[in-house]
Amino acid sequence: MAKYKVGFTVGTFDMFHIGHLNLFRQAKEYCDHLIVAVHTDEWVMHCKNRPTVISYEDRAAIVAGCRYVDEVVPNETRSKMEAWNKYHFDVAFIGDDWKGTEVWNKIEAELKEVGCDTIYIPYTQGISTTEIRKKLGEKTDKVEAKQ
Repeated sequence: MAKYKVGFTVGTFDMFHIGHLNLFRQAKEYCDHLIVAVHTDEWVMHCKNRPTVISYEDRAAIVAGCRYVDEVVPNETRSKMEAWNKYHFDVAFIGDDWKGTEVWNKIEAELKEVGCDTIYIPYTQGISTTEIRKKLGEKTDKVEAKQ
């Protein structure tokens, strides 16, 4: 049996890749029930100032299809406390590239006050949605240059 009953992670999960799968797989090792909050298209546009490549509905379906994920919910907030108030998870998961940052130090302290732990999952090196976007941009530029 896992150490925690309910775990939680959140992300955009646009252009789903092995790093996302690794996050879910490793998080599931710690909890019986893994909730994954997927940022809505509106949230991404508002917070990242760019549209998603894949719609919220499709991203949510892709995440829900992963065997490590027990529940998918929409996310429209930066506040992990707001999420905790809705889902009452025992542990929050985030990539270790966020460990020690001012933002996550604050979030970790807030969650600790309500008895929720934070676990930093090792970041999968060599892959990110940003890197995929760069590669696609390079390919697009090369195709356009040939025309």
